[in-house]
Amino acid sequence: MKRDLTRIGNSRGIRIPKPLVAQCGLGEVVELHVIPAGLVNGPHHAPRHGWRQAFAATRPSKREIPTQPSSLTAFDSEEWKW
Repeated sequence: MKRDLTRIGNSRGIRIPKPLVAQCGLGEVVELHVIPAGLVNGPHHAPRHGWRQAFAATRPSKREIPTQPSSLTAFDSEEWKW
């Protein structure tokens, strides 16, 4: 899609059609990234966005937590001397 740059003071802007805004999930704030091929814009995400869901998905259930560590070796069970 070809769009013209619009003058906004000393800057330039583009108008993004509403269907594209909805399709891309853009809100009031976007993030811009410069790549060698040009400029990429995308939805803004707060720092650590989605971490809570990612950690919840990787946490084992209570049934999966072993009562005794099964991966101990002789090195782990020996008393260390400092």
